[in-house]
Amino acid sequence: MRLLDTVLDDLATESARLESLVVDLPEEGWRTPTPSPGWDVATQIAHLAWTDEAAYIAATDEERWDELVVEALADPAHAVDRAALTGGIAAPPALLERWRTGRDRLAATLRSYPAGDRMPWYGPPMSATSMATARFMETWAHGLDVHDALGVAPEVTDRIRHVAHLGVRTRDWAFALHDSSPPTEEFRIELTAPSGDLWSWGPEDATQTVTGSAYDFCLLVTQRINRADTSLVATGRDANLWLGIAQAFAGLPGEGREARDG
Repeated sequence: MRLLDTVLDDLATESARLESLVVDLPEEGWRTPTPSPGWDVATQIAHLAWTDEAAYIAATDEERWDELVVEALADPAHAVDRAALTGGIAAPPALLERWRTGRDRLAATLRSYPAGDRMPWYGPPMSATSMATARFMETWAHGLDVHDALGVAPEVTDRIRHVAHLGVRTRDWAFALHDSSPPTEEFRIELTAPSGDLWSWGPEDATQTVTGSAYDFCLLVTQRINRADTSLVATGRDANLWLGIAQAFAGLPGEGREARDG
């Protein structure tokens, strides 16, 4: 099986699990606040729907994509919030149908996207596999916010390897977002998966390393946890700096989460 198909299948599973959490919610449940300031459950789902639609346009319609970029550049600090908050006003059944339609259409488009080609994005251009991985990352991360809002413990599986991989691959992107030159040397990353497997990236003899829980790392690169609340250990100045700015998503740096008391 192609890596792309594996990622898309895992994305479909993650999306279905999130949908099962919200599909039977009453109207007031959709208006439950989430950890993202100003965003309720409906806003989280609307954001996923909007991003799937934007990704589809990036893959299929160059002219319309250029228009989306111009719209985003007109108000980069609020464009994402505005799209999510506006979309979240819709009635839940309509919002769910929008999300289903958009994600299914995008998955079909990515499966047939020419190998080796890259599509534009708000960050670096992406292959179909990279876009599918990014969509998994966002679905997982925003799904965590919905779980938190509804008081439901999320399922923790090795599917998060896609998030961890993206977090590692976006190291240089995170430095660039903070107007810093990326390190010239590779890091060694060793993370313990939920299953107990060891996932690793980078040369074994690297002088700078990051070790710890893969789940904590995924929470960190999606800015769902404060570094102080993780088990992650960094060795080396640049590796330590990276864990303070790591960001697996495109767009402006987020504010992150406050450290837990105690």
